[in-house]
Amino acid sequence: MTKKLMLVGTASSVGKSTLVAGLLRIFMEDGLRCAPFKAQNMSLHAGVTPDGLEMGSAQILQAEACKILPDVRMNPILLKPTRDESSQVVVLGKVFGNVSSANYMAMKKELEKPILEAFRDLSKSYELLVIEGAGSAAEINLRENDLVNMGLAKKVDAPVILVADIDKGGVFAAIYGTLMLLPKDEKDRVKGIIINKFRGNLSLLLPGIKEIEALVGVKVLGVVPYLTLNLPEEDSLMEQREGKLEEKDLTIGIMKLQKTANFTDFQPLYDQEDVAVKILLPGDSLEGLDLILLPGTKNTLEDLAMLKAHGMEEALRKAHKNGTFIGGICGGYQMMGERLKDPEHLESPLEEMKGFGLLPMETTLAEKKITLQRKGYSASLNSPVKGYELHRGKTVALQEHDPMFYLEKDDTWEEEGYFSLTEGLFGTYLHGLFDQGAFTRSFLNMLRERKGLKPLKGPFMDYGEKKEASLNLLAKTLRESLSMEEIYDILHE
Repeated sequence: MTKKLMLVGTASSVGKSTLVAGLLRIFMEDGLRCAPFKAQNMSLHAGVTPDGLEMGSAQILQAEACKILPDVRMNPILLKPTRDESSQVVVLGKVFGNVSSANYMAMKKELEKPILEAFRDLSKSYELLVIEGAGSAAEINLRENDLVNMGLAKKVDAPVILVADIDKGGVFAAIYGTLMLLPKDEKDRVKGIIINKFRGNLSLLLPGIKEIEALVGVKVLGVVPYLTLNLPEEDSLMEQREGKLEEKDLTIGIMKLQKTANFTDFQPLYDQEDVAVKILLPGDSLEGLDLILLPGTKNTLEDLAMLKAHGMEEALRKAHKNGTFIGGICGGYQMMGERLKDPEHLESPLEEMKGFGLLPMETTLAEKKITLQRKGYSASLNSPVKGYELHRGKTVALQEHDPMFYLEKDDTWEEEGYFSLTEGLFGTYLHGLFDQGAFTRSFLNMLRERKGLKPLKGPFMDYGEKKEASLNLLAKTLRESLSMEEIYDILHE
């Protein structure tokens, strides 16, 4: 019979996704056939499976921790917010439709079947499933028809570990408040507590641990130190604005949008030795940047209108005129064109909007979503590349141009995107392009040469190798800081 273990949190962003990945790496190292499961993930960061289906990037990373291929059964429901009160619903890797938050609450009962069927099917292939909850385990306003936290734990009969983030402060109040808000049958299911992201002297924390254990009647299984890992961090990447920007040879600015999607595309840039990354808010100065990147977005038209309202069209044009290279990925690529059309009102009440006019391209949004893994090469940078497409709509050229990439399609090569070294512009639909160390260094060396700097020489690691090293470090740290013997006891109860 398949064993189950569920991690829930006292709040969002307490580190559940990372801890699940680390525990899965440990269980895999210990010889267990294991896999992740998250019933419902609300995230604008997604990827594409080998069979062309869409799922949350956190569960893709967790599958990598197990050294297995990602499978949409690991994340049967993906919610991608499009506006403040509506989301695109992806069921088992395919778009189900756009629904308001109120309508989604009404259809939750309908989604219980695919969630439980996915869980049962996955259970047939693995000895252990490690389940990740969402947000707080004590969302009392959402308790009815809960499909992702304690409600799911009861349906699949999983023991639960509660995760709390001490870095935010108030960790003991968060633990106590969460457990006291749970009904007795749910609280009894919680078999242990993990305190995450600790900095400081552990001996000073021990009296509090003893007291909270006595108050709630649940054992603390360990205290995990604050770790700096080279893993996709989803939204937290966009918050790295504190402190003075370190001076490096190259400064890259990445625009933060209202509905930024797949910001993890840019994670590999953060650890390049010659690169300083600056997160740009609409209205920020664009002076002194060697490259400005416009990321993907779940609502291209609304984010385009927002940037224009903050004067960023003029600012981008001025920066480009002054020699800054400008590039866009997915929605950012669409914004850089001449026009963006939405005849079916998929994103906006408007049917058409002028783009920034930086690229001779025109995009028409369409209902059908493109979800493909791709590989090919960059002729301009003489480097192979691979990644994935995840977008709706088609972009066509209004004049001849050099492509960003040549991508494999059937038995031939397909031109994709826009690239001009002389103009200092690029646009592409390919996510994950910077994951390849050779391509990233070729691209950065191009920027160095434009600036009169000598290129750096390799070899350069792919981001996948760096993720693997971080997963191993994470697993090693969890073995040292958690009582794995007690965790195995919970599994075997």
